[in-house]
Amino acid sequence: MIPRSTSSYGSLYVRGKVFALISLLLVLVTLLAACGGPSNPSTSRYGGTLTMVPGPTGDYTRNFNVFATGSVLNGAQGLVYETLLFFNREDGSVKPWLASSYQFSSDATSITFNLRPGVQWSDGKPFTSADVVFTLKMIHDHPAVDYSGLWNVITSVSAPDNHTVIVKLKQPSVPILWYLGGQTYILPQHLWSSVSNPVTYTNPDPVGTGPYVLKSFTPQLYVFDRNPHFWQPGKPYINEIRYPSFNSNTSADLLLSQGAVDWTGLFTPDVNKTFANRDPAHNHYWFPPNNVVTLYPNVAKYPFNVLAVRQAISAAIDRNKLYRIGENGYEPPSHPTALVLPANQGTLSPNYANASFTMNTARAASLLERAGFKKGSDGIYVDRNGKRLAFNLNVVSGWTDWVTDCQIMASNLQAAGMDVKVNAISYNSYYSALQMGSFDTAISWTTTGPTPYYLYNSMLGTTNTAPIGQQATSNWERWSDPATDRFLQQYASSLGSTEQQQALSGIQKIMVEQLPTIPLIYGATWYEYSTARFVGWPDQQHPYAVPAPYAAPDEEIVVLNLHQV
Repeated sequence: MIPRSTSSYGSLYVRGKVFALISLLLVLVTLLAACGGPSNPSTSRYGGTLTMVPGPTGDYTRNFNVFATGSVLNGAQGLVYETLLFFNREDGSVKPWLASSYQFSSDATSITFNLRPGVQWSDGKPFTSADVVFTLKMIHDHPAVDYSGLWNVITSVSAPDNHTVIVKLKQPSVPILWYLGGQTYILPQHLWSSVSNPVTYTNPDPVGTGPYVLKSFTPQLYVFDRNPHFWQPGKPYINEIRYPSFNSNTSADLLLSQGAVDWTGLFTPDVNKTFANRDPAHNHYWFPPNNVVTLYPNVAKYPFNVLAVRQAISAAIDRNKLYRIGENGYEPPSHPTALVLPANQGTLSPNYANASFTMNTARAASLLERAGFKKGSDGIYVDRNGKRLAFNLNVVSGWTDWVTDCQIMASNLQAAGMDVKVNAISYNSYYSALQMGSFDTAISWTTTGPTPYYLYNSMLGTTNTAPIGQQATSNWERWSDPATDRFLQQYASSLGSTEQQQALSGIQKIMVEQLPTIPLIYGATWYEYSTARFVGWPDQQHPYAVPAPYAAPDEEIVVLNLHQV
């Protein structure tokens, strides 16, 4: 749950699916030289060069604009520009960051942020409440960068003094705290006030409050250096961070296995063979769940508006086969509530503590027959009007693991009397079909946040859907249910944990009993790391941040915890 306030200090993608041949080895010698450990590593935690590969990128374009969500370079969000608060999505905790504390009003219609004194921009200018107000007003004045819809909820923002910001809301809205405090990167007014178009501006020479500044840039490599004005005493420990470019997972994997890369976020088909077993003392990985891969049935059209059909589809699917074969044993079956576990374990209703999915073809047949379907001579069920239970299953062509998942599901459903065609199409066609409702079923991701509310609201909220033929933002199955919306509103307007948990438990019941979507498996956070040069990494026993190097602003939290061996 999001607490009403906090004042303590603590230290602290759509998934990539790129599979190609080795194409970039020209940086190998440079990286091996740069990653050499200190001559006497016991003398100090300080120093060293960290090499990060968030994923294959190809050549870089110099863009450090935090608003350029599709093209901003890694590190801009977190290592250079910071947020008011840090939300750990692995355990739901909230830590003060540029704001030393925050408080909701008693009716949850305003939030007061108390800013940390003594913070400076990397050019030495003071950071004040004017910068926060400027950033929020810039977002208001340019709706194209209001990705979180802040100004759908905010009515005004003001700064009564240099270290206080008051944000007033149109209605009680507890969930906005994450978007406002944890996902909005604060910009320096003295530099950005001259930017006429924050949508297209590339911000080639970024000035932030974060622990690093840009040292050098080429299309193949950019480098960050320590910010001498950083506000955390003694931090960061690491002198330099390097981001080499790669065209494929394979080329990055090669350097990772050779010890030239410290931290990556790569999908590797056999991570033990290619990485972990090559140096068991130092090479490690952890793939915690970060979302739920879901089968979206278009409930705005027949037959997916029939509960028994959705239940039969779910019962027929062998999720363990998806896990073992389609996902290489990395992404286990999800929970029927669609909670991301173990991160959201504390919000799981006791009624579903032992719930799980079990493949049961006989139950699928029974559900269909009780709903009036009869099996035809070809083995496919038909309804009372003689219409065959046949439909398409959309997936992006080239997303090989998901294509395999869909082929497995099609086989499962065929065995249960449903004729399913896997429709592998381009990403643009796939995403447009989701948005416009021009599909039967589709495999896709879910959008998560620091509590289950964010996944449920994105996936189930009526405000996030639209009739077929109109663009839906995220509720692609087009679920529209008054009870669901009441629970979402109850959560959003409540500061009390009891009321919020009641709302989440109510939505869990809807997920289990009504299957508005059909959860399949967990989507993994890809994270491989080496302890040969640096220690302090997050792991299953120390989940202090989302560990992927492409996760922002979490990458800052990880870097600030790392130091030389």
